Amino acid sequence: MRSDSDDDVVISPPTPLNLQIAADALLRGELVCMPTETVYGIAADATNPEAVRQIFAAKDRPADNPLIVHISDFVQLEDVVSEWTDAADVLANRFWPGPLTLVLKKSEMIPNEVTGGLETVAVRMPDHPVALELIELAGIPLAAPSANRFMHLSPTRAEHVDPRIAERVAMVLDGGPCRIGLESTVVDVSVDPPRILRPGGISRGQIQAALGRPLGQLPPSDVRRSPGMYLRHYAPKAPLEFVEALEPDAVGLGFGTPRNDRQIRMPDDPNAYAAGLYAALHRLDAGNPAVIYVEHPPEEPEWEAVHDRLRKAAEPSKD
Repeated sequence: MRSDSDDDVVISPPTPLNLQIAADALLRGELVCMPTETVYGIAADATNPEAVRQIFAAKDRPADNPLIVHISDFVQLEDVVSEWTDAADVLANRFWPGPLTLVLKKSEMIPNEVTGGLETVAVRMPDHPVALELIELAGIPLAAPSANRFMHLSPTRAEHVDPRIAERVAMVLDGGPCRIGLESTVVDVSVDPPRILRPGGISRGQIQAALGRPLGQLPPSDVRRSPGMYLRHYAPKAPLEFVEALEPDAVGLGFGTPRNDRQIRMPDDPNAYAAGLYAALHRLDAGNPAVIYVEHPPEEPEWEAVHDRLRKAAEPSKD
């Protein structure tokens, strides 16, 4: 646990006692920050409209931006979805627990506050022992978007949880660095053929291989059926710009040997790059640079999720 200054986040180890305290807080309608394999989330009882509204207030998140509901076992699906499709069955049995979110018709137990007023709900089973134990102890599905302010960088370490969010929660549970490091892939399986709404920790190729057929195309629409569909998202405070190569005095992410202490050499493997991306951007952003420069990652399909996050982070702010 740490509280060295006003900007520090008080972090609690996931002991059995702390997990029970956190579960009890959730049942009282309070918020808890929990780790997952993707990013740290700010969790609330997904069946409690008032608790869910607290998430939106803490994050300054628009009410039309749906949340992902997290479950610990397949039995809890009965509380979350009203229709289960063949594609959902294939993908859930192949990739759960894991960084895959499925969009399906919602049950009556899930309030409109969770879904942004839509008739569909996004649901996943996280692959992290702390998250799974917390959900199981609480005995309820948890709505849990990333524990950051809206459009800002997601936390992949407990200390990266936004201090203003940490002030609003009963506890921040420390589960160590997130293994995946990017938000989950979101697949709409309420339509046929299924389609990706947001790329993430499970690749397009993996999903198509599991289904044995191509995915559908995402039609242009103003309806946000999933989190992460805004043009600007996952952004540091500093503007982000793409370059072919970092200049010697630049602040940024590259693939070569760093030429100053504000350059970070990133892995040339897409999964390793993804796992370290947000932590690297947090580190550079803490120095208040004028600009963070990023060398273009490879264009291969395996880099789709990384490109998606960097492109959204580089989108100019409309503030």
